[in-house]
Amino acid sequence: MNKYLEQLIELSNLDKEIDDFAPRIAKVEKALKLSLDKEKELKSQTEVFQADIADAKLKKAKNEAHLAELSAKLKDFTKKSALVKTAKEIKALQLEEEIAKEQCDFANEEIARLEKIIELKQNSISALQEKIAQAAAEAEKIKETIDSQIQAIEEERKNVYKAKDELVSDMSHKILTFYQKIRKWAGNSTVVPVKKQACYGCFMRINDKTYASVLKQDDIVTCPHCGRILYKEIEEEKA
Repeated sequence: MNKYLEQLIELSNLDKEIDDFAPRIAKVEKALKLSLDKEKELKSQTEVFQADIADAKLKKAKNEAHLAELSAKLKDFTKKSALVKTAKEIKALQLEEEIAKEQCDFANEEIARLEKIIELKQNSISALQEKIAQAAAEAEKIKETIDSQIQAIEEERKNVYKAKDELVSDMSHKILTFYQKIRKWAGNSTVVPVKKQACYGCFMRINDKTYASVLKQDDIVTCPHCGRILYKEIEEEKA
């Protein structure tokens, strides 16, 4: 095989490895992100319940204050009842007293209802706090595993970059410029194999003359349809 073609195939493979590092790291970090998102969601739910408790406590305080006012008002009715003289006054006072008692009953019921809400929300927060602790522990464990995996990937990436630098330093500047020009638009399909007499970049069938040149592998051959650099895979060549 032509020396320059060998270098181009190797360079293309190294570039593919380099471009694959970012998705590999993203895939590894995804598990941590999911765990952190779970913890964040649980904390968000806790904040909602805390806001509900604060609102219920405020309403409860207002009802308790209103109840205190009503209790004082009922005491006043007892004093007033000793002073009224006419039946009309007595009837008016009794009606006012009944209304106050109904309001007291409603206030007591509302306070009981709000206390139950506060208790339920507090129990929910306690349950969520346990889940948050579990999620945090899980995230920390995942992070430790991820740090180890990322470190291994970074070490691998460093070795690949080193191999590429060594290869590029030994390549012809003209050949390298030619490769980079195609790579700008073809990306990781700059150098592609020929299978069943078809370019595996554009998947178009190449003519017999071009195919014969690819089989010889004496020169750098490009696809007549898309311009990608072609080579014959060793496995297929043996077959």
